[in-house]
Amino acid sequence: MNPIARNAKDFWTGLIYISVGAGALIISRDYDMGTAVKMGPAYFPTILSILLVGIGIISVLRSFFKSGSPIGVIAWKGLVLIAVSTLLFGAIVRGAGVIIALPLLVILSASASAQFSWKTALIEAVGITAFCILIFLKGLGVPLPVLGSWFGN
Repeated sequence: MNPIARNAKDFWTGLIYISVGAGALIISRDYDMGTAVKMGPAYFPTILSILLVGIGIISVLRSFFKSGSPIGVIAWKGLVLIAVSTLLFGAIVRGAGVIIALPLLVILSASASAQFSWKTALIEAVGITAFCILIFLKGLGVPLPVLGSWFGN
């Protein structure tokens, strides 16, 4: 059986990057672009999408020239835990607030690791939550509640 490329990891990673970048580019095309001085809502996603597609193209091209190891076993546990934690965060952040949703995201996604430790996960959850509340909610004014409506706020 002939492989598609000499380095299957680079090939498939590149295709994923191209797909995600192209998808984001398509989604952001309906928003106002603005200028470099006064960026519109499409500016940052568009630039990021173009960079992601570019990295994907480089990765796919590289896969034909550089040999690599075959793709190993897929870590289904980690894949599922990280996807579920992200979806859970999105589903509860408005109702529960960042102070509840973000630690759940961190702890659940950290549990996907073979080196998972409750102590480390809790320290990381507290640190990341405090950082995000200070920088994003207080500093940048991201409109998410610290403590959500489920708790009477």
